[in-house]
Amino acid sequence: MERTIISFDYAIKNVLRDKANFDILSGFLTELLEKPVTVQEVLESEGTPTTIDGKVNRLDLKAKIDDGELAVFEIQFFDQIDFFGKILFNASKAVVEQISAGQLYDVKKVYSVNITYFDLGAINEYVFVANLFEFKGIHFDEVIPFSQNLDPLSNIPKDIHPEYFLIFPIIFEKEEKKDKSGNQIPKVEKVRTAKSKFDEWVYVLKNSAVKSDFTAAGIQEAGEKLDILKMTPEERAAYEADKESKMTQKSQLYTAELKGRIEGKAEGEAIGLEKEKKETIIRCHNNGLAIDMIATITDLTKEQILKIMNENKLML
Repeated sequence: MERTIISFDYAIKNVLRDKANFDILSGFLTELLEKPVTVQEVLESEGTPTTIDGKVNRLDLKAKIDDGELAVFEIQFFDQIDFFGKILFNASKAVVEQISAGQLYDVKKVYSVNITYFDLGAINEYVFVANLFEFKGIHFDEVIPFSQNLDPLSNIPKDIHPEYFLIFPIIFEKEEKKDKSGNQIPKVEKVRTAKSKFDEWVYVLKNSAVKSDFTAAGIQEAGEKLDILKMTPEERAAYEADKESKMTQKSQLYTAELKGRIEGKAEGEAIGLEKEKKETIIRCHNNGLAIDMIATITDLTKEQILKIMNENKLML
């Protein structure tokens, strides 16, 4: 049995900011980070705006979790050339905003959670993670952890460098791709050897549905609180309008891309035809043909032929 829920991006924009629903975000992060996580508050700031932009392309949210750590969410619907720069900027901004002037650099861990509905070149993998854990010596086999501890009563260093996640729902549960020769692309050793419960959350991100046998943290709460059937007529109308807006933009972007391809092809064909006629004029001239004969062959006027001959310094 499956329960249809509102899309995760719409939930972040309209539902998950409510403290009564923090258990859903907490469950999502618990499974992603593989440790118990409790969302304490959703933060508003200029650095990470919690609004969706005018063309419904992206959505940002920043949440404070255990021990002052931060989770920065970004949902992106369409590709853009500076996407990775924006990821780095948002994570860096979340670090900088923690520090007040004249204070110690008491940096709390930032988790950058990026859910994209395009693949960025990924083939089979649908969850990627990046982190800088340590400094390595270039002359000797020595390592310094990228961590610090400002508490004199504790000797446990804390990892402070941002950790980045890329999640691709569109790749999840797709047939595995093959290389150009038709061979199966070999798998490498996975960071997570067991099938993670986070896969259930990726299923939700892709299908906007929760199965009754899902057991991931927070996921049944999502099924209960985000159930479309429990929306009022007004809420349902707003949700459908939001979906239609994204579909319209997707159609507009596809149309613009298609028109660009067609125009580019037409322009390329025109350039190719012009080049071909120019080469024909040069060959005909070199073979001693008269301008009248060249005009008949190329379907150009005498004036056009003379202009091309002059541009290529061909003597009459």
